[in-house]
Amino acid sequence: MSYLDPKNDLTFKKVFGQHPNLCISLLNSLLPLPNGEYVEEIEYMSSELVPELPLGKTSIVDVCCKDNKGRQFIVEMQMFWTDSFQYRVVFNASKAFVRQLGRGKQYKSLQPVYSLNLVNENYAQDTEEFYHHYQIVNIQNTNEQQGLEFVFIELKKFQPQNVKERKMMVLWLRYLTEINDGTKVVSKDLTDSLEIGQALDIIKESAFTEEEIRWYDKYWDIISTERTYLSDSKIEGLIEGKIEGKIEGKIEVAVKLLDKGFSVEEIKEITGLNDAEIEKLKN
Repeated sequence: MSYLDPKNDLTFKKVFGQHPNLCISLLNSLLPLPNGEYVEEIEYMSSELVPELPLGKTSIVDVCCKDNKGRQFIVEMQMFWTDSFQYRVVFNASKAFVRQLGRGKQYKSLQPVYSLNLVNENYAQDTEEFYHHYQIVNIQNTNEQQGLEFVFIELKKFQPQNVKERKMMVLWLRYLTEINDGTKVVSKDLTDSLEIGQALDIIKESAFTEEEIRWYDKYWDIISTERTYLSDSKIEGLIEGKIEGKIEGKIEVAVKLLDKGFSVEEIKEITGLNDAEIEKLKN
Protein backbone atom coordinates (compact mmCIF):
# COMPACT_ATOMS: atom_id res chain seq x y z
CA MET A 1 0.00 0.00 0.00
CA SER A 2 1.34 3.44 -0.91
CA TYR A 3 0.11 6.98 -0.37
CA LEU A 4 0.09 10.19 -2.37
CA ASP A 5 1.44 13.49 -1.06
CA PRO A 6 -1.32 15.34 0.87
CA LYS A 7 0.12 18.72 -0.18
CA ASN A 8 -0.77 18.18 -3.85
CA ASP A 9 -3.69 20.27 -5.14
CA LEU A 10 -5.82 17.21 -5.84
CA THR A 11 -5.22 15.36 -2.58
CA PHE A 12 -5.43 18.47 -0.38
CA LYS A 13 -8.86 19.37 -1.72
CA LYS A 14 -10.11 15.80 -1.51
CA VAL A 15 -9.22 15.71 2.17
CA PHE A 16 -10.10 19.20 3.40
CA GLY A 17 -12.46 20.41 0.68
CA GLN A 18 -14.77 17.39 0.64
CA HIS A 19 -14.75 16.17 4.26
CA PRO A 20 -16.05 18.82 6.67
CA ASN A 21 -15.09 16.87 9.80
CA LEU A 22 -11.43 16.81 8.71
CA CYS A 23 -11.46 20.49 7.81
CA ILE A 24 -12.99 21.29 11.21
CA SER A 25 -10.29 19.26 12.97
CA LEU A 26 -7.56 21.09 11.03
CA LEU A 27 -9.02 24.52 11.84
CA ASN A 28 -9.46 23.77 15.55
CA SER A 29 -5.94 22.36 15.74
CA LEU A 30 -4.02 25.09 13.91
CA LEU A 31 -5.93 28.34 14.44
CA PRO A 32 -5.58 30.59 17.53
CA LEU A 33 -9.31 30.61 18.27
CA PRO A 34 -10.57 32.21 21.50
CA ASN A 35 -10.90 29.83 24.44
CA GLY A 36 -13.93 27.60 24.06
CA GLU A 37 -14.93 29.00 20.67
CA TYR A 38 -14.25 25.90 18.61
CA VAL A 39 -15.47 25.38 15.07
CA GLU A 40 -18.39 22.97 15.30
CA GLU A 41 -20.03 23.03 11.87
CA ILE A 42 -18.94 24.36 8.50
CA GLU A 43 -20.32 24.82 5.03
CA TYR A 44 -18.12 25.30 1.99
CA MET A 45 -18.56 28.69 0.40
CA SER A 46 -18.49 27.52 -3.21
CA SER A 47 -18.25 24.17 -4.97
CA GLU A 48 -15.93 25.84 -7.49
CA LEU A 49 -13.23 25.93 -4.83
CA VAL A 50 -13.05 22.14 -4.68
CA PRO A 51 -13.05 20.81 -8.27
CA GLU A 52 -12.52 17.09 -8.75
CA LEU A 53 -9.64 17.60 -11.18
CA PRO A 54 -8.03 20.96 -10.37
CA LEU A 55 -5.29 22.37 -12.55
CA GLY A 56 -5.68 26.12 -12.75
CA LYS A 57 -4.14 27.01 -9.37
CA THR A 58 -0.72 25.56 -9.80
CA SER A 59 1.13 26.59 -6.65
CA ILE A 60 -1.77 27.31 -4.31
CA VAL A 61 -4.51 25.04 -3.08
CA ASP A 62 -7.27 26.44 -0.94
CA VAL A 63 -10.52 25.79 0.85
CA CYS A 64 -13.01 28.49 1.82
CA CYS A 65 -15.79 27.84 4.33
CA LYS A 66 -17.79 29.39 7.15
CA ASP A 67 -19.06 27.98 10.42
CA ASN A 68 -22.44 28.14 12.13
CA LYS A 69 -21.39 31.38 13.87
CA GLY A 70 -20.72 33.09 10.55
CA ARG A 71 -16.94 33.12 10.90
CA GLN A 72 -15.12 32.55 7.61
CA PHE A 73 -12.00 30.45 7.10
CA ILE A 74 -9.61 30.45 4.17
CA VAL A 75 -7.10 27.60 4.04
CA GLU A 76 -4.25 27.76 1.55
CA MET A 77 -1.35 25.46 0.74
CA GLN A 78 1.61 27.26 -0.80
CA MET A 79 4.26 24.98 -2.29
CA PHE A 80 6.90 27.69 -2.44
CA TRP A 81 7.22 31.23 -1.20
CA THR A 82 6.96 34.32 -3.35
CA ASP A 83 6.82 37.92 -2.18
CA SER A 84 3.45 38.29 -3.88
CA PHE A 85 1.84 35.51 -1.87
CA GLN A 86 1.53 37.49 1.36
CA TYR A 87 -0.25 40.32 -0.47
CA ARG A 88 -2.62 37.87 -2.11
CA VAL A 89 -3.44 36.42 1.32
CA VAL A 90 -4.35 39.85 2.71
CA PHE A 91 -6.34 40.69 -0.42
CA ASN A 92 -8.41 37.48 -0.29
CA ALA A 93 -9.15 37.74 3.42
CA SER A 94 -10.14 41.40 3.08
CA LYS A 95 -12.39 40.58 0.15
CA ALA A 96 -14.09 37.81 2.14
CA PHE A 97 -14.62 40.20 5.05
CA VAL A 98 -16.16 42.92 2.87
CA ARG A 99 -18.47 40.56 1.01
CA GLN A 100 -20.28 39.70 4.24
CA LEU A 101 -21.90 43.12 4.30
CA GLY A 102 -24.91 42.71 2.04
CA ARG A 103 -27.41 45.42 1.28
CA GLY A 104 -29.14 46.67 4.41
CA LYS A 105 -26.81 44.92 6.86
CA GLN A 106 -25.05 46.77 9.65
CA TYR A 107 -21.29 46.75 10.25
CA LYS A 108 -21.74 45.10 13.64
CA SER A 109 -22.99 41.99 11.84
CA LEU A 110 -19.54 41.37 10.36
CA GLN A 111 -17.85 38.19 11.56
CA PRO A 112 -14.09 37.48 11.73
CA VAL A 113 -12.18 36.01 8.81
CA TYR A 114 -9.30 33.65 9.59
CA SER A 115 -6.65 32.97 6.95
CA LEU A 116 -4.63 29.77 7.50
CA ASN A 117 -1.61 29.45 5.22
CA LEU A 118 0.56 26.34 5.06
CA VAL A 119 3.88 27.13 3.41
CA ASN A 120 6.16 24.36 2.18
CA GLU A 121 9.27 26.55 2.32
CA ASN A 122 11.04 28.70 4.88
CA TYR A 123 10.45 32.40 4.37
CA ALA A 124 11.12 34.01 7.78
CA GLN A 125 14.90 33.82 7.85
CA ASP A 126 15.28 35.82 11.08
CA THR A 127 13.58 33.28 13.37
CA GLU A 128 13.42 29.54 14.02
CA GLU A 129 9.72 29.77 14.89
CA PHE A 130 7.51 27.94 12.41
CA TYR A 131 4.14 29.38 13.56
CA HIS A 132 3.37 33.02 12.78
CA HIS A 133 0.14 34.67 13.97
CA TYR A 134 -0.77 38.15 12.72
CA GLN A 135 -3.53 40.46 13.92
CA ILE A 136 -4.48 44.08 13.41
CA VAL A 137 -3.28 45.74 16.62
CA ASN A 138 -2.67 49.14 18.11
CA ILE A 139 1.12 49.51 18.01
CA GLN A 140 1.07 51.57 21.24
CA ASN A 141 -0.82 49.18 23.50
CA THR A 142 -1.31 46.01 21.39
CA ASN A 143 -5.09 46.21 21.67
CA GLU A 144 -6.58 44.13 18.89
CA GLN A 145 -8.88 45.37 16.14
CA GLN A 146 -11.06 42.35 15.45
CA GLY A 147 -11.95 41.28 11.94
CA LEU A 148 -8.94 39.72 10.24
CA GLU A 149 -6.42 37.21 11.54
CA PHE A 150 -3.63 35.48 9.63
CA VAL A 151 -1.62 32.37 10.42
CA PHE A 152 1.42 31.30 8.39
CA ILE A 153 2.98 27.92 9.14
CA GLU A 154 6.42 27.07 7.74
CA LEU A 155 6.19 23.29 7.37
CA LYS A 156 9.91 22.70 6.92
CA LYS A 157 10.68 24.30 10.31
CA PHE A 158 8.11 22.21 12.16
CA GLN A 159 9.52 19.92 14.86
CA PRO A 160 7.00 17.77 16.77
CA GLN A 161 8.89 17.95 20.06
CA ASN A 162 8.43 21.72 20.20
CA VAL A 163 4.63 21.60 20.44
CA LYS A 164 3.92 18.38 22.35
CA GLU A 165 1.15 20.03 24.34
CA ARG A 166 -1.00 20.45 21.19
CA LYS A 167 -1.53 16.85 20.12
CA MET A 168 -3.78 17.37 17.09
CA MET A 169 -1.62 20.21 15.78
CA VAL A 170 1.35 17.86 15.90
CA LEU A 171 -0.56 15.05 14.19
CA TRP A 172 -1.88 17.21 11.33
CA LEU A 173 1.50 18.80 10.71
CA ARG A 174 3.17 15.39 10.78
CA TYR A 175 0.57 14.19 8.27
CA LEU A 176 1.50 17.06 5.96
CA THR A 177 5.26 16.73 6.40
CA GLU A 178 5.88 12.98 6.77
CA ILE A 179 3.64 11.61 4.01
CA ASN A 180 5.08 11.92 0.51
CA ASP A 181 4.73 10.25 -2.88
CA GLY A 182 5.21 6.53 -2.46
CA THR A 183 5.11 6.49 1.35
CA LYS A 184 4.35 2.90 2.38
CA VAL A 185 4.94 2.83 6.13
CA VAL A 186 3.12 5.30 8.38
CA SER A 187 3.75 5.87 12.08
CA LYS A 188 1.28 4.22 14.45
CA ASP A 189 0.75 7.61 16.10
CA LEU A 190 -0.90 8.78 12.88
CA THR A 191 -2.91 5.65 12.08
CA ASP A 192 -4.28 5.48 15.64
CA SER A 193 -5.91 8.91 15.28
CA LEU A 194 -9.48 8.72 13.95
CA GLU A 195 -9.20 11.90 11.87
CA ILE A 196 -5.67 11.27 10.58
CA GLY A 197 -6.56 7.67 9.80
CA GLN A 198 -9.48 8.84 7.68
CA ALA A 199 -7.29 11.40 5.92
CA LEU A 200 -4.74 8.68 5.18
CA ASP A 201 -7.41 6.43 3.66
CA ILE A 202 -8.42 9.23 1.30
CA ILE A 203 -4.91 9.63 -0.12
CA LYS A 204 -4.18 5.95 -0.72
CA GLU A 205 -2.93 5.70 -4.28
CA SER A 206 -5.32 2.82 -4.93
CA ALA A 207 -8.28 5.14 -4.25
CA PHE A 208 -7.48 7.33 -7.28
CA THR A 209 -8.52 6.79 -10.87
CA GLU A 210 -6.00 6.77 -13.71
CA GLU A 211 -7.24 10.19 -14.81
CA GLU A 212 -6.81 11.61 -11.31
CA ILE A 213 -3.27 10.22 -11.12
CA ARG A 214 -2.51 11.87 -14.45
CA TRP A 215 -3.64 15.26 -13.15
CA TYR A 216 -1.86 14.63 -9.86
CA ASP A 217 1.41 14.11 -11.76
CA LYS A 218 0.70 17.09 -14.04
CA TYR A 219 0.41 19.33 -11.00
CA TRP A 220 3.90 18.32 -9.87
CA ASP A 221 5.20 18.98 -13.39
CA ILE A 222 3.86 22.51 -13.23
CA ILE A 223 5.26 23.06 -9.73
CA SER A 224 8.68 21.86 -10.92
CA THR A 225 8.56 24.18 -13.92
CA GLU A 226 7.56 27.18 -11.84
CA ARG A 227 10.21 26.47 -9.22
CA THR A 228 12.89 26.32 -11.92
CA TYR A 229 11.87 29.67 -13.36
CA LEU A 230 11.75 31.27 -9.94
CA SER A 231 15.19 29.97 -8.97
CA ASP A 232 16.61 31.25 -12.25
CA SER A 233 14.95 34.66 -11.68
CA LYS A 234 13.40 34.49 -15.14
CA ILE A 235 9.89 35.46 -14.08
CA GLU A 236 8.34 37.62 -11.40
CA GLY A 237 5.72 36.27 -9.00
CA LEU A 238 3.09 33.63 -9.51
CA ILE A 239 -0.37 34.43 -8.18
CA GLU A 240 -3.08 31.72 -8.20
CA GLY A 241 -1.17 29.78 -10.79
CA LYS A 242 -1.13 32.57 -13.39
CA ILE A 243 2.18 34.12 -14.23
CA GLU A 244 2.18 37.86 -13.85
CA GLY A 245 4.66 40.47 -14.95
CA LYS A 246 5.94 41.55 -18.32
CA ILE A 247 4.62 39.97 -21.50
CA GLU A 248 8.17 38.94 -22.39
CA GLY A 249 8.28 36.74 -19.30
CA LYS A 250 5.00 35.06 -20.20
CA ILE A 251 6.22 34.34 -23.72
CA GLU A 252 9.46 32.86 -22.41
CA VAL A 253 7.53 30.55 -20.08
CA ALA A 254 5.09 29.55 -22.84
CA VAL A 255 7.95 28.59 -25.17
CA LYS A 256 9.49 26.37 -22.53
CA LEU A 257 6.12 24.74 -21.77
CA LEU A 258 5.61 24.04 -25.48
CA ASP A 259 9.01 22.37 -25.55
CA LYS A 260 7.94 20.20 -22.62
CA GLY A 261 4.80 19.07 -24.45
CA PHE A 262 2.15 21.03 -22.52
CA SER A 263 -1.11 21.55 -24.39
CA VAL A 264 -2.36 24.96 -25.54
CA GLU A 265 -5.16 24.85 -22.94
CA GLU A 266 -2.69 24.14 -20.13
CA ILE A 267 -0.36 26.93 -21.26
CA LYS A 268 -3.31 29.35 -21.40
CA GLU A 269 -4.17 28.48 -17.79
CA ILE A 270 -0.59 28.93 -16.59
CA THR A 271 0.46 32.06 -18.49
CA GLY A 272 -2.75 33.90 -19.29
CA LEU A 273 -1.80 34.13 -22.98
CA ASN A 274 -4.57 33.60 -25.54
CA ASP A 275 -4.81 31.04 -28.35
CA ALA A 276 -3.45 33.35 -31.05
CA GLU A 277 -0.44 34.38 -28.98
CA ILE A 278 0.45 30.78 -28.23
CA GLU A 279 -0.05 29.64 -31.85
CA LYS A 280 2.47 32.27 -32.99
CA LEU A 281 5.07 30.71 -30.71
CA LYS A 282 4.73 27.36 -32.48
CA ASN A 283 6.06 28.81 -35.75
